[in-house]
Amino acid sequence: MRKALLLTAAAVLALTAGQALAAKKQLVIVVKGLDNPFFEAINQGCQKWNKENASAEYECFYTGPASTSDEAGEAQIVQDMLGKADTAAIAISPSNAKLIAQTLKTANPSVPVMTLDADLAADDAALRKTYLGTDNYLMGARIGEYIKKAKPKGGTICTIEGNPGADNILRRAQGMRDTLSGKKGLTALKGEGGWTEVAGCPVFTNDDGAKGVQAMTDILAANPKLDAFGIMGGWPLFGAPQPYRDLFKPMADKIGKNEFVVGAADTIGDEVAIAKEGLVTALVGQRPFEMGYKAPTVMMDLIAGKKVDDPVFTGLDECTKDTVDTCIQK
Repeated sequence: MRKALLLTAAAVLALTAGQALAAKKQLVIVVKGLDNPFFEAINQGCQKWNKENASAEYECFYTGPASTSDEAGEAQIVQDMLGKADTAAIAISPSNAKLIAQTLKTANPSVPVMTLDADLAADDAALRKTYLGTDNYLMGARIGEYIKKAKPKGGTICTIEGNPGADNILRRAQGMRDTLSGKKGLTALKGEGGWTEVAGCPVFTNDDGAKGVQAMTDILAANPKLDAFGIMGGWPLFGAPQPYRDLFKPMADKIGKNEFVVGAADTIGDEVAIAKEGLVTALVGQRPFEMGYKAPTVMMDLIAGKKVDDPVFTGLDECTKDTVDTCIQK
């Protein structure tokens, strides 16, 4: 009898605990895709926050479509999360800024909305409370500075971008072009500052690493005297590291002498190792773990009606062959 009572009590406690867990309010993070190690680093930051705040009434909930190229899937998840009663706030990394903006207009959410990693376009900024993440224009400008330092007289360049609707990538490309040209707002380089973007560029890879490497292979074949690549996301390096190595190992000597320049975004996966091997001129990296770790606290501040800066920038890590052992913030 006593054993039966104990088992019953244990079952009640387990049920109560499960109900308490289920009752936690959700601080939702929706990323562009679960197939990208950059976003997995955001998830790790989210989970660290959960471990450190296990007794909180809120929990960080990370989600997104299976593929980074699934723009409609991300918009649907945003819509679904905004329709759930336990969603207390949402942080979105828009794959297609205009599509997410339209989703928010249609949903007319009653909970705080912020953007993470990638922002909405400037004319849609009122749809979110703040942006947390990289200063993407500055990131592109720093990539441009490394390219310009390596080849001060300019040359021919191809820009590798991701999704044509991703505002963060467009801002990086603009920062790079402004820095190389010395002019603001050019949509393509046609000799300004000595730099010209070759035909067929920019290349949009939809965040597909293998597609990026293939595009660079094709561009090099069509432009054997190309001087530089500006890669606005690390997809070819962390998404297809061996094909990237295979493409650039024969050019390692030229890269080392600044006869050919590769400025690339991010410092995740194999990217720092590739820099150490001398197969990229410079990396300008983001801090995705920090984004995921900070996002729940920012969302809680928004829920509480506290004043939150807009934007909230995370920093940059800059790596070259000579600094790879110390360039990443610990």
